[in-house]
Order: sequence, then structure tokens, then C-alpha cells
Amino acid sequence: MIKKSLLLLTRIVMIFGIITTINAQDDSPYAMWETISITPDYTQLKVLGENMKKHNKKYHQDGPYKASVYNIVTGPNIGKMVWQMGPLNYSHLDSRPSKGGHDEDWRDNILPYVKKMTNGEYWKQDNDLSNVGMLDPETVTHPILYIRYFEAQRDHGYSIDHLLKQMSDAVKAMDGENPWGVYDNQFRQGYTIGRHLAWVSFNKNWAEFDKPPTFKKAFIKVHGEDSWTAFQDGMADSFSNSWDEVWEYNAELSGK
Repeated sequence: MIKKSLLLLTRIVMIFGIITTINAQDDSPYAMWETISITPDYTQLKVLGENMKKHNKKYHQDGPYKASVYNIVTGPNIGKMVWQMGPLNYSHLDSRPSKGGHDEDWRDNILPYVKKMTNGEYWKQDNDLSNVGMLDPETVTHPILYIRYFEAQRDHGYSIDHLLKQMSDAVKAMDGENPWGVYDNQFRQGYTIGRHLAWVSFNKNWAEFDKPPTFKKAFIKVHGEDSWTAFQDGMADSFSNSWDEVWEYNAELSGK
């Protein structure tokens, strides 16, 4: 009886330890960004640019509320702008700029020159999978973002973590510096909107796109000769759609 009790107690301690470890992982620091897609009134671009510059310099210059503005330069959303705030945590949103004229300035000096705002989203970075340690958080050294969005396939979510881990290991094994991030869309998008997951390649200039790709070579080196076909099949099974966008950093309109 005593042995059984001790065994039960040991299992309880082990389970509690596992739960504590999981909670500690969940509470670990993370980086997240708020993004809004903006369709400008193209007849008022000059006014919108001047007003957004003033707004961001006044209310979103640094810290978790720092605003960055990007121009979408490829794909069906070309001509739109992305207003991005962060990196931040959810707790920062309770103290986000709103008073002191912020909301009135956005209402009176930004919205009248905007046709539409869409895709208000929060993207959390997966710190374990991402390879962003070489990026300088204080300056924009890689102003061109190559983004690939993924729409998860129904009933195949169980395989996505494994595929992303394979990709991450391959990127980290590539020669040179290859800043690359994995981001989860924090709120459900459904299967008609998609945009469930994205990875981002950070580039210093357009000339980097002329370099021959080395990801496949690194992937096979890390995972073996027979791994590539299985990886491609796994991606096809796990995602129903994917598409690319390239963003260019707009330093003039950004907060810093």
C-alpha cells in the first residue's frame, strides 16, 4: 500500500513538473506586431503621407508603440500600405496611445485620406523557429521583406510544427547570415480569408534576390537525400494555399 502511494505521489510530482514547465514556456518573453493594411486615397497621397509622418513621429516613435510603415510592391495588394506597431506584448495594448489627441489625430488627419483599412492582425514570432538574431532592433538594416503567407489545410495541422522545424534547421545551416522569421496569426481567420501563418525573409537590397537559392541544398544536407520529396509532399498536404508579397520599408513615414 505504501509503495503504491509513493508511486502515485511520484507520478503526481512528475505531472505537476511537466505542467509547470509548459506554463513557464507559455509565459516566456515573446515578440508580436500589430499590422493594418491601408488602401490610400491615391488623389490625396501627399496629404496622407505628411499627416501619417507627423502622427507616427509624435505618438509612435519608439518602444512597443513604435510604428513602421511599409509599401506593398508585389502581388494583388500592390499600392497598399502596411502600418505596423511593435514589437509588443498583449499587456502593452492596455496602455497603447489613445489619449492626448492620438485618436482625434488619427480620425481627423489619417482616416479622411484612406479608402479602406483591412487585415487588422496580430502576428506573434516563434522564437525557437526564427533565425533573427543578426537583426539590429534599433535600426532597419534589412528594409525589404519577402513574405510568404500560408493557409492551413483542414485536419492537417498536426504536421505543420514538424515541417517548420525542418525548415528552421535548414535555414540555420545555410552559409552566411539568413534572417528568417516564422509568425502565427493570433486570431482565427477561417478558411476563406486564410493568412494563418507567414514566414518572412529579411533582405538588405533587391540584389539579394539575384543570388542562387541554397535552401534545398541545406535542407538535404541536414535531413538526408530522401528528405526533400517527403517535405514537399508534407507541405502540399498541410497547406491548401500560399502566396507571396514583398514589402519595402518607408522610412519617411515611419515613427523612427
